Parts: sequence; C-alpha cells; structure tokens
Amino acid sequence: MRKQALLFLQNNAFHGKRWIRHLVLLAAVFVIAAPVLCALIFSTQTPAQIFSYPPKLSFGSAAIDNYTMAWETYKLGLYMKNSLFIAVTVTLGKTLTAFLAATAFVYLRLPFRGFFFAFVLMTLMMPTEIMIIALFDRITDLGWADSYLALTIPFMASATSVFLFRQHFLQIPLELVDAARVDGIGLPSFMIRILLPMSRHVIAAMALIDFVYVWNQYLWPLVIIRDGSRQVVQVGLRMMTAGQDATHWGVVMAGAVITLVPPLLLFFILQKVLVLGVGLGQEK
Repeated sequence: MRKQALLFLQNNAFHGKRWIRHLVLLAAVFVIAAPVLCALIFSTQTPAQIFSYPPKLSFGSAAIDNYTMAWETYKLGLYMKNSLFIAVTVTLGKTLTAFLAATAFVYLRLPFRGFFFAFVLMTLMMPTEIMIIALFDRITDLGWADSYLALTIPFMASATSVFLFRQHFLQIPLELVDAARVDGIGLPSFMIRILLPMSRHVIAAMALIDFVYVWNQYLWPLVIIRDGSRQVVQVGLRMMTAGQDATHWGVVMAGAVITLVPPLLLFFILQKVLVLGVGLGQEK
C-alpha cells in the first residue's frame, strides 16, 4: 500500500513537471511567433483598424485589397521573381564551390593545406558590410554594376559552408575511403557515388541557410542596383514605406507576409531531409 502511494505521488510529480515544460515551451513559441502573428493580423486591417485604440488583435476586412495592392501596385511579384532567381543561383553555386573546396581540403594531399584552410576561416570575421566599398569599386571596374552578375558572383563562395562540409567529411570512416581506393574508384566518382549521397542532410541545411541569407539581402542590392526592374524583394518592401503620402501599413504587412512564403516552402520541402540528418548525427 505504501509502495503504491509512493508510485502515485511520483507519477503526479512527473505529470506536473511535464505540464510545466509544455507551458514554458508554448510561451517560448508564442514569443517567437508574435511578430509574424501581428503582421498576419495587420495585413488584413484597414489603416483605421490598425491605428485604433485599444489595438484590435482580430482579422480585419481589407485582406483582399491589401494583398492585391501589394502584389500589383507595388510590383511585389517582379521583385520576388528577381530575388528567387538570385537566391537559387547563389545557393547552387555556393553549395557546389563549398563541396569541391571541402573535398580538396580533406581528400587531397595539398601543400600548406592547413594554412589555406585557416585563411578561409579568417574570412568568417569579415562581413560583407565591411568590404562593401572595395566590392563596389571592383564590381564597377568590371562593368557588372546594375546587373545580376553583381548580385550573384561575389556570393558564390562561403567559408561557413566549406567549414561545415569539411567537418562532415572528417566524420566519414576511413575504412570507406580505403575500400573505395581498393576498388579503383577515383576522386570524381567517389564524390558523386559516395560523398554526395552521404551529404544530403548537410547540403539541405546549407541550401536553406544560404537561400534565406540571399533572400533577405538589402544593403548590397540597394547600393549596386539602379534599374528598378532588377531590384530585389527586400528593397521593394522598403519602397512601400517611402511614398509621399502616409504609409499604408496594412499593405506593407501584406507584402511582408507574402515574402515569407518562399523560405517557408523551402523549409517544408527540406524538412524531412533535415530531420533525417539529425537522426544520423545522433547515431554517430
């Protein structure tokens, strides 16, 4: 009897702690999602509803008008097409160069290999904003200003991606590499038949990070692009607030919600591969 009472108290304490953990997690999720929820609600409201007091945290009556105006009047579709082309191009290029560079650092016996890898890591400490003047001069000298080349070529290499690929390759058992050499598999075939399938989760993670980074670029496109037809979506959002009349925040919020769709879709597409990668990492 005493043992059963003790088990009953332990079960109650366990369920109580679980409820507390769930409440803390729900509170954290709400805090993180609050800006997106506010943007979603305001995107459906008229200016009078947005500036009413007390604030109305319910869906308004101007959803269709706001989203239509953001898409057609402010040409958000054109800017999203430009950003999508640039983000996909840079993501593919950056993934390919990082994959090749990491393969060379791990599987090729290059002189001063450690020194060159340390030099690549040093570039992590130099954000684009620091190099923007020198980069502007170089791109202008090449005649690439106001073109897609200026928005894609300078971002085709990433020290972070090289580092992550290298760390992943170092975890691959040496026996597998030796077996491939014994079977006469050369490096190009080894990359395609073995490294590439084993790196799917790393490629998915890097693709998602790189896509979101390029998609959210604002300063560099604002500096180097003059033709509005080549401008990107983040600058397009800024243009919505730069009119002579009062800013229509409902339309701005509608535009912000629309720009969230491509990164979210990419995340849902790659989610299964990312989760599989986490599982494989735990098994190691």
